[in-house]
Amino acid sequence: MACNGQCSSCGEKGKCEDEKLNLVLGKIKHKIMVLSGKGGVGKSSVAAALAVSLAKKGFKVGLLDLDFHGPSQPTLFGVQHLRMDGSESGLLPMEVACGVKLVSVGLLLEDEDQAVIWRGPAKIGVLKQLLEEVVWGELDYLVLDFPPGTGDEVLSACQMITGDKQAVIVTTPQELSMADCRKCLDFCAKVNVRVGGIVENMSGFTCPDCGHTHPLFSNGGGERLAKAYSIPLIAQLPLDPKFMERCDAGVIAEALEKAPAIGSALSVAAEILSH
Repeated sequence: MACNGQCSSCGEKGKCEDEKLNLVLGKIKHKIMVLSGKGGVGKSSVAAALAVSLAKKGFKVGLLDLDFHGPSQPTLFGVQHLRMDGSESGLLPMEVACGVKLVSVGLLLEDEDQAVIWRGPAKIGVLKQLLEEVVWGELDYLVLDFPPGTGDEVLSACQMITGDKQAVIVTTPQELSMADCRKCLDFCAKVNVRVGGIVENMSGFTCPDCGHTHPLFSNGGGERLAKAYSIPLIAQLPLDPKFMERCDAGVIAEALEKAPAIGSALSVAAEILSH
């Protein structure tokens, strides 16, 4: 017997909801989950830059900002003053730089400075809604920007998301960051999510005057971590004031062009992840 859409109190409710989610996810070929063990390592800018780099290669790309308490993606794309629209079919992603389809809680709040005060169950409910009620259409890649750590959102997404999925771990070179990234790697192993690569951010400081890159933290941390876990180090990104300035201005695609060392490294990273 076909479902009549009125199954809120019948035994078919969970099955219908799972079918709806699987139908949406079935139109998305690959999912890239961008994780970090701690905050402040540049995870959101890496997620945005990977999405743009994949789009530049001709792929259809979506970007889902799941950092509910600190959504950065609207700022990185300069759309924090705009709000998403809806239709009878569901929420409509906002098309941003290079055709990337962006969805963020920050684009749903009445005020961009409004605090999100949700307990775990509420966040999981919103996560499920964003996965199944957004009209993504057919995508080659969905890049997911998670909050730092291995909390409710990450665990629930790993359980909900079907099909091809892989994680990208973002760290900085010093041990303080890598210690938390090792927990991320352990988490991925336990929930059976393949790690596609490690990105070492803030590998050094690129001087705007002389162009040379100088180490600010410990050297080679990302490389050691990758070697210890037999995972590829897919990018080492310097701190570049030009890049950060344009990220703050909401023009991340231009930021990648004006900071060629970062842009080239992330283009290579996108190429690795797409094979």
